[in-house]
Amino acid sequence: MTTAEAVHVIARARAARQARTVVVIAVLAVVVFATFCVSLSLGDFKIPVLDVVKTLFGGGDRATEFIVNRLRLPRALTGLLVGAALGLSGAIFQSIARNPLASPDIIGVTYGASAFAVFAIVTLGLTGVAVSALAIVGAVLTAFIMYVLAWRHGVSSYRLILIGIGIGAIATSITSYLLTKARVEIAQQALIWLTGSLNGRDWSNVRSLAITFVVLLPFMIFLVQQLRILQLGDETAYGLGLRVETSRLGLIVIAVLLAAVATAAAGPIGFVAFVAPPIARRLTRSPGPAMIVSGLLGALVVALSDLVAQHAFGDTQLPVGVVTGVVGAPYLMFLLARANRVGSGG
Repeated sequence: MTTAEAVHVIARARAARQARTVVVIAVLAVVVFATFCVSLSLGDFKIPVLDVVKTLFGGGDRATEFIVNRLRLPRALTGLLVGAALGLSGAIFQSIARNPLASPDIIGVTYGASAFAVFAIVTLGLTGVAVSALAIVGAVLTAFIMYVLAWRHGVSSYRLILIGIGIGAIATSITSYLLTKARVEIAQQALIWLTGSLNGRDWSNVRSLAITFVVLLPFMIFLVQQLRILQLGDETAYGLGLRVETSRLGLIVIAVLLAAVATAAAGPIGFVAFVAPPIARRLTRSPGPAMIVSGLLGALVVALSDLVAQHAFGDTQLPVGVVTGVVGAPYLMFLLARANRVGSGG
């Protein structure tokens, strides 16, 4: 095969992959919007999906507008934004570490947020925005400690994951200890920080998540290009003139902030950041991070899980984190079993 023929084959393969990615994004966007509309239509007062769509575009009557826009929309939008943030965070972490176990819930970032939030509720007696702010501080501080401990003339992905798992275990122990010392009514307030829930979400949660996306989006667009180079390996990235550790640190900061704000808004919804990126890569057949698809899949996982949590068990409503845990835990066991079969699981 001549050089020109090889270039032509590569160009065709790249074009086919890009076309597939566009189709996947379009299909996922439709499915996410459909799930979003169904979630708005269900409840004590059921509303036809077409009426929901009309109301979203300003064509509903007063009663429908009140139910959809005032009562149900904040929760549904919060779920979509939280899922998208977790999906993007997981895609960045897994791409940096080149390891499917590297997600903010596995390596302890969300557990650190939970520990600080429970400390704020149980020990300091705080509520509302103050608790969410301390949760963000906890996530950032946990990531900082993890990065410092993993640093040995650079950051090894395996060292980062192992240290993160250890820090997550410590944070979980602290959370459990605080809950055993709390009064029953205070412990009930802190339960959201164990599994994650969308109950009682309002427009303040939507605004904080939307502002985070607006602020971080330009940095994500810039750094994702560097992430593709990082995936070639540190030596190759150095050879191409990339400031490897600076780029890696910037990407980690963005991933941590996305996970922190998502956790502050809805608690530690487990396994969304863990399962969305690998599914995105399978759907697009892309060696890259598949950021947009990961975000859409994260939003879809949370929206579907919340739909099941609210309406699948009659009058009993479950926290959304319980449903995502049921989905994600078997996938984690599958990954570990497959790693052992190929001899890389220790």
